[in-house]
Amino acid sequence: MFPYKCVLVWLPLCRCLLGLIGVQETPIIGFKFGHERLQKGGPIILGTFLCANQRAKRNPPFKKQEAYPQNVNLPPILPKRKKKPYPIPFKEIKQAARADKKLAEMNIEKALEPPKNGLLVPDLIPVAYEVVDAWKVLIKGLAQLLHIIPVHACSECSEIHVAQTGHCIQDCRGSTSSSRRSFHSWVKGSINDMLVPIESYHLYDPFGRRIKHEARFEYDRIPAVVELCIQAGVDIPEYPSRRRTKPVRMIGKKVIDRGGFVEEPKRWCSANSSSLVGLDTYGACGLYPPPPLSGVARIAQETMDAYEIVRLGVDKLMRKYTVKACGYCSEVHVGPWGHSVKLCGEFKHQWRDGKHGWQDATVEEVFPPNYVWHVQDPKGPPLGGALKRFYGKAPAVVELCMQAGAQIPCKYKPMMRLDIVVPESEEARLVA
Repeated sequence: MFPYKCVLVWLPLCRCLLGLIGVQETPIIGFKFGHERLQKGGPIILGTFLCANQRAKRNPPFKKQEAYPQNVNLPPILPKRKKKPYPIPFKEIKQAARADKKLAEMNIEKALEPPKNGLLVPDLIPVAYEVVDAWKVLIKGLAQLLHIIPVHACSECSEIHVAQTGHCIQDCRGSTSSSRRSFHSWVKGSINDMLVPIESYHLYDPFGRRIKHEARFEYDRIPAVVELCIQAGVDIPEYPSRRRTKPVRMIGKKVIDRGGFVEEPKRWCSANSSSLVGLDTYGACGLYPPPPLSGVARIAQETMDAYEIVRLGVDKLMRKYTVKACGYCSEVHVGPWGHSVKLCGEFKHQWRDGKHGWQDATVEEVFPPNYVWHVQDPKGPPLGGALKRFYGKAPAVVELCMQAGAQIPCKYKPMMRLDIVVPESEEARLVA
């Protein structure tokens, strides 16, 4: 006798039942056997033993579309008394270093691709020119809009606010904030408050000698975005750069062939140099007059588009070209390795003799967004600290362009919390 109880179901009846419940016939496993194996001496009846071990597969009638999240929190503010996290996991950095060391011990040359070997990437040269042109439009547009839209900056910390009056949120982190109960000390803001001036040393040959501390005044300081574009292929006569035709050769961390040291040509200066106009924010507000009121919305939209071009272009260039940032301060260096200038004054700089702790940079370190509070009614009452959790934030340039009449991209709307209705002060305690 068969030790288990089996269910004998006729095949036509099974197909009807399976069709009613929506189970396909393919995943069903059937075995034909003689009834005499189950019970001796009985009539031979053929049946089907079904093992329905899978559930019915139901295809959804429609596919759910992905949408932007409703609200997005900003990245947390990193503590100053701690080193910044590595953008690349430290485990991957150690694995790459061990692989390079192993090749160096075997005296095998490291395989380098452009631009790691000093050659340009032809596909990124148009991107670099596009970023430089957008950078000029961005500076010009901000300088014109600052004549129309008021911007306030705290004289004690890095907080800025785009509205008719400064806000009343008690979050000042300045040295004298305790005497003001953490209220901000508002003054008139400038273009350097909107675009944080991140500068870098300009190098004629990034693969040449490192900048020493004693020779730091022999090199020009220009915006890091412009220096990145110069090394990516943009030619500016005032800031020449070496264009190699033969690649750099390395074994491990040692450069065995860099094509020799070439003396840097003298900087060509002209009284009326048009190529340098608009590359720096210094004196930009006095250089461009206020725009007519009929063209404010158009200038705001052009500035918004230029901001997106610069941010996306810098991200694309940094995927290929190496940019280093200090893990403790805001210093940035465009090149395969950092400089040796001892000007770091942040956490534990005495232990490092003022040298920077170089690591790979991020886009936010080269082109900082500088988030500000989003104001739904710029001409209304100032923002208060009691309703702070209902307010959103946005990059300073995005907030300025939005108040001037520009259409902002959808990716900034979740962090600005445009779908949240700010309650009255009496209603705030009733909100769950």
